[in-house]
Amino acid sequence: MQRLIVRYKVKPDRASENQHYVEKVFEELRQNSPPGLRYATFKQNDGVTFIHLVSIETDTNPLPKLPAFQAFQAEIKERCEEQPVVTDLEEVGSYHFFDN
Repeated sequence: MQRLIVRYKVKPDRASENQHYVEKVFEELRQNSPPGLRYATFKQNDGVTFIHLVSIETDTNPLPKLPAFQAFQAEIKERCEEQPVVTDLEEVGSYHFFDN
């Protein structure tokens, strides 16, 4: 099992575009329901900082195979003011956070 947090800051004029890409990823996830994936995206109050929480409970991450995720990542570097930072997480404890 792998758990990650990804944080980045987009350019102010690209925030709505980035959110649109993220929403498309979640639409595709709802349609395809890949097993072993738990995924959430949050936007901070500044409107430009995005945080993704990912739990991958299978041997491979299904996200890179999704066309919507590929489109989201295609120009991420150009959209960002601060590039994505991926951090592996080790769970110490949780309460209903990763439950169904």
